Amino acid sequence: MDALLKLVQNINLYLSDYILLFLLIGVGIFFTIRTRFVQLRCFGEGMRVVFGRSSKDKKGGISSFAALTTAIAAQVGTGNIVGACGAILIGGPGAIFWMWVIAFFGMATIYAEAVLAQKTRKVEEDGNILGGPVYYIRHAFKGRFGKILAAFFSVATILALGFMGAMVQSNSIGSTTEEAFGIPGWVMGLIVAAITGVILLGGVKRIASVSEKVVPIMAILYLVGGLVVLGLRFQYIPETFGMIFRYAFMPHAIVGGGIGYALKTAISQGAKRGLFSNEAGMGSTPHAHALAQVKTPHEQGVAAMIGVFIDTFVVLTMTALVVISTLYAGGGILASGAANGIDKANMAQLAFSSVWGDGVGSAFVAICLFFFAFSTILGWNLFGKINVEYLFGRRAVPIYSVIALVFVVLGSFLSNDLVWELTDMFNQLMVLPNVLALVALSGLVARSAKKKSKDDLS
Repeated sequence: MDALLKLVQNINLYLSDYILLFLLIGVGIFFTIRTRFVQLRCFGEGMRVVFGRSSKDKKGGISSFAALTTAIAAQVGTGNIVGACGAILIGGPGAIFWMWVIAFFGMATIYAEAVLAQKTRKVEEDGNILGGPVYYIRHAFKGRFGKILAAFFSVATILALGFMGAMVQSNSIGSTTEEAFGIPGWVMGLIVAAITGVILLGGVKRIASVSEKVVPIMAILYLVGGLVVLGLRFQYIPETFGMIFRYAFMPHAIVGGGIGYALKTAISQGAKRGLFSNEAGMGSTPHAHALAQVKTPHEQGVAAMIGVFIDTFVVLTMTALVVISTLYAGGGILASGAANGIDKANMAQLAFSSVWGDGVGSAFVAICLFFFAFSTILGWNLFGKINVEYLFGRRAVPIYSVIALVFVVLGSFLSNDLVWELTDMFNQLMVLPNVLALVALSGLVARSAKKKSKDDLS
């Protein structure tokens, strides 16, 4: 296990520091310019699409809101709590600033993903909708190269989301519930696997229905709890924001090492954990956005942007503010950097417990993380299923579902570090073919955004 962990860590170091960082920021800037800052220009429209009306599900598809909540269910998971804590612990509070940067440009990237997912989806005779990156990859690259690239993406997605990703989520559920309630991790793994199996039997409609109900409730519960903590620590809020911005450019003061090394660490942590959190550019959420029944691809594109906004600028930021205001600001126990006995798995529980007491704080985080991680397992299982169907046909889906449930149980008691590193590796491998196709089809995205600009002027 130690040898495998070291190998995977070395691969991730290379991918995140030398490839992923430039791809995510570069592609985000590219689409921001090509769409004329669609994330600013159409932000209000996106909010109206998501919250201003609701549409009924149609045969073979789901409403725009249901597609968005399914996507958010996948986005808002352990990355918003455990992932954010890991970024802060390794890269310092300044890593959150770089998460914000990644998310801002990522809103343009995810707009492109949703638009292309809508434009290239296929509707079968029975009304079943097939869509996602594999279809716009094949559209972008004809012939054998397109087939190989799409197959590579599908395999990486199945491993990253359906298998390894499920392990990360159940691992976080198991560790936090064991800390809060003393329930063995493997017991929670079995419980989560059983509930997941029942919901998956209902197919896309049931997953979307559960997401529509669970996602708003879990987000509101977590945000209210976070606001209570910030209200009690309000005198440290200015210092908290000051640390985020100061350590974004001078992280060596808290991370250690030279300024070049520390800055690279802060930025790479922001990029890596930002990808795991909002998934913009990774190619996961387009599977959900392809299923939406909307008037135009642009409509789902602006809705997708709101998903990144909610994930990073609302939910993840709440975690960051709570953690930094309690553990770093005001001479907190991490004011001078990492401390023994504190890791990304228990940071959030320590932060809430420092204000509410050990029992209440740990229990609150465990409950919230259960819903976050559980909803992500549902969303990611669906995305993996779509790729299994693409590669092997519908008959292979039940086999995939059984294997995925086994990984849910396995993740509840395996090494936390190894599970996270494996997931990071396959997440990053998904980015490569997805980004190639996005850039190749950028003209379609630009025309979609440009047409909306003309409509606004007319």
